[in-house]
Amino acid sequence: MKFHILAIGNKMPDWIKKGYMEYSQRMPREAGLLLMEIKPEKRVGKKTEQLLQAESECIRSALPPGCRIVVLDESGKQVTTVRLAELMINWMESGRDVAFIIGGADGLHQDIKQMAHEKLALSAMTLPHGLVRVLLAEQLYRAFSINRNHPYHRA
Repeated sequence: MKFHILAIGNKMPDWIKKGYMEYSQRMPREAGLLLMEIKPEKRVGKKTEQLLQAESECIRSALPPGCRIVVLDESGKQVTTVRLAELMINWMESGRDVAFIIGGADGLHQDIKQMAHEKLALSAMTLPHGLVRVLLAEQLYRAFSINRNHPYHRA
């Protein structure tokens, strides 16, 4: 099984890249973490709705077939890390890959939100989109370590 992160945005600062790599490399093969950066649409002459629609088409074409779709959105459900670990067990038992979708500066088109199997929020605060990648990778690694009784997570 694989965990895919589809994120609008490229050209991230080195500290974002390093932070993401730190946790993605810790994930075991049976729960690999893969990042796909999607180039944001240029704003020139486009209204927000047009921009979001164009980005949603790029997201749809990048989605792995048959995957479970989890949208990260500030209006999504907030879960504890222990609850994320429980969700991870269910996802892994289903045998389907999971795709986490991180929107760009303007968020995600409503169509993408509606096609999601779940909507999660990492925080009630607004976070920089690059940082969301790092936080998500760390939380997935932490959830996996909880499920394997690894000492990384200390409650």
